[in-house]
Amino acid sequence: MEIEEVSSYEALPLLSLNHVSLLCRSVWDSVRFYEDVLGFVLIKRPSSFNFRGAWLYNYGIGIHLIENPSIDEYDTMTELRPINPKDNHISFQCTDVGLVIRRLQDMGMRYVTAVVEDGGAKVDQVFFHDPDGYMIELCNCENIPVIPISSCSFKPRGQSFKKAPNNCGFMENVMMESLSMDMMNFSF
Repeated sequence: MEIEEVSSYEALPLLSLNHVSLLCRSVWDSVRFYEDVLGFVLIKRPSSFNFRGAWLYNYGIGIHLIENPSIDEYDTMTELRPINPKDNHISFQCTDVGLVIRRLQDMGMRYVTAVVEDGGAKVDQVFFHDPDGYMIELCNCENIPVIPISSCSFKPRGQSFKKAPNNCGFMENVMMESLSMDMMNFSF
């Protein structure tokens, strides 16, 4: 889905996400994880690199791994890191969240689940870590439509419009109200 530009600046000529680059303690442990768990394929990496790493590709995006065995040099935490859905993460859409959960259970992997609901639509999410503690999310996120904030109707506080369609949530309406107020301030 293309989202119409609303900025006064011309958008950069972006096409799509190309790759995510991650530091890892062991390239081969991480390669095995991304191949075995997520189905990525190891691909050729440019020969001019003078550091250990690997490139993987699938689903239209790449994962570039850069080995740095000392990334935990100053980390004294020996416990497993909690899986927190509100932490930084990479998210992939999937077609069967139940199958993902069964596969993670078969592999003995720790994970947490969450559900997001909006306007009757429901998204199932599964969160887990790669060998270096990076959070991965698998979900059926396409169940909630992408609605640009600019399509949200502005409804001033305290006023109600009978049967005014509103596909946006509280925060989207607050943001539109703030934008509208800023625009009025600029005009005077």
